[in-house]
Amino acid sequence: MQSNRELFDLYQRDVYRTCYYMVHNASDAEDLTQEVFITLFRSNREHIEQLKAWIMKVTVNHCLNHLKRQKSLHLKVAANPHLFTGTEGKPVDRQVEERESAEEWAIYMNRLPVKIRAVLTLRYMHDFTLAEISKLLEIPLGTVKSRTHKGLKLMEQILREAGAQIPKLEGENYEQRRKGIEV
Repeated sequence: MQSNRELFDLYQRDVYRTCYYMVHNASDAEDLTQEVFITLFRSNREHIEQLKAWIMKVTVNHCLNHLKRQKSLHLKVAANPHLFTGTEGKPVDRQVEERESAEEWAIYMNRLPVKIRAVLTLRYMHDFTLAEISKLLEIPLGTVKSRTHKGLKLMEQILREAGAQIPKLEGENYEQRRKGIEV
């Protein structure tokens, strides 16, 4: 079993990034990260088989509880998201470009409903399978699939409204689109 320090060092970036993408406020994400780790440190982790999945479940639940307490879900995107690791060796222009890209995606993600945002964050930020997301959020697999599909459709619409050129592929399903994009 890992010590608390090892646990924090290993997962703090993932926990913070998830919190930030869920609440879109750097100081709230830092506070939530701290609360998550306090919960983790106080918990008995001996019988946890999938540690990262359990940590992400605790994280998402803390974020959802925080958002429920908020009167408005449209919080400002923080000026310094601190989402990147190892920026010391990167050129300044690359750091600025990555930061602007992260802020832009955070703005797009903020426009999605919270439940859909949670599913997309776990799926595409942390590469969880649909079945893992179903277990984490304690919702049926079909609900995860529908939220993923709806979230991708909404994100496509948001990107089109923002001026992104996304080719319209008539009569093809999502997997065929992905294969076409990956080529």
